[in-house]
Amino acid sequence: MSTDVPATARATGVGPTILTGFVAGIVGFTSSFAVVLTGLRALGANDNQAASGLFIICLTMGAGCVIFSLRYRMPITMAWSTAGAALMAGASVPTAGYASALGAFAFAGILYAASGLIAPLGRWVRMIPTSLANAMLAGILVTLCVQPFTALAANPLSIAPVLLTWLIMLRISRRWAVPAALVTALVVIAGSGSLSKLSASQLVPHMVWTTPTFSLSAVIAIGVPLYLVTMTSQNIAGTAVMATFGYAVPLRQALTYTGAATALGAGLGGFTINLSAIAAAIPAGPGSHPDPAKRWIAGVGNGVTYLAFGPLAAAVAAISVAAPAGIVASIAGLALIGSFAAAAASALADPAHREVAAITFVVAASGMSFAGISAAFWALVAGGMYLAVMRIPHMRKAKLAGASAATK
Repeated sequence: MSTDVPATARATGVGPTILTGFVAGIVGFTSSFAVVLTGLRALGANDNQAASGLFIICLTMGAGCVIFSLRYRMPITMAWSTAGAALMAGASVPTAGYASALGAFAFAGILYAASGLIAPLGRWVRMIPTSLANAMLAGILVTLCVQPFTALAANPLSIAPVLLTWLIMLRISRRWAVPAALVTALVVIAGSGSLSKLSASQLVPHMVWTTPTFSLSAVIAIGVPLYLVTMTSQNIAGTAVMATFGYAVPLRQALTYTGAATALGAGLGGFTINLSAIAAAIPAGPGSHPDPAKRWIAGVGNGVTYLAFGPLAAAVAAISVAAPAGIVASIAGLALIGSFAAAAASALADPAHREVAAITFVVAASGMSFAGISAAFWALVAGGMYLAVMRIPHMRKAKLAGASAATK
């Protein structure tokens, strides 16, 4: 990467650069923490366990940002998998309970690390049609994105100000739309008197260990889809985003770290950390610093911000529980609308895969559960079966054509 920049650029202070990192961390946390809490609770976590999960994820991804940015002098940022959290939020409590969900998290972590250490595994993931993975994700997301509007019908006085703030901020500053909606939600929560019910002990940061157990159904229903959607929508996409700014991310080392951190933190509720994708453009872009060689400072600032948010996890979780009905689900749904739009557009963009993407989407959106396995996995199975059946005639024709050519 070239570091030849004008003298004026070299003179630029690090203050604005580290501030960019702080902004990226604040936006990243406030715009999707509600999805993480919703996802953990959907799998059976109690309030303390959900807060513990948010805490350990903030610590491990914050540490990853700082360590990798310092080590490689690049603005390498890590994040939780919002897509993975959404997948969890659309699932149900595993038959074997929350502990088996933690076992599935650990299994996904092992797969992340293996993808970095075993090259063929990473290549196999890239062979999965992007439209299939995005269709599965879009199907899960659509069930969550409608919740702000169903909540509006049930509780208009609490939800309407949140939606109105979000809409106005989309026009003024899209990046801050969800954080601004969150601030409005906090005002609504305070006005409802819900915060008076909280005790000091609920706000104290803590971690809760739950020994993971391994259940085949939980691994298939949660671990495998979590791995696939995180690899395709976060890790692979994140390296591509960084490449557009001239950075070659050390993918093997990054996957090894995120995989190990996920596996080791699973018992505390750490469901997944990964390379940041879209949010990576904030510290890696020219708005961070004119000199690409100086932008690593923003990566450090991003990590420090996440480390600071970690001890606040218990308070955040307690406030979300005390909130009026529909508030947290609304914030989570609003945070995911952009992800849904991107996933749906990508899923249906290729005419050759449009029909299989539609099938995968509707199966995922159906919420069906069979043999204790959620719709996300069956959506991939349905899409895979469709591709296999549709390709058999073409494979047979190709084989016959080859045999005919060989006899000539």
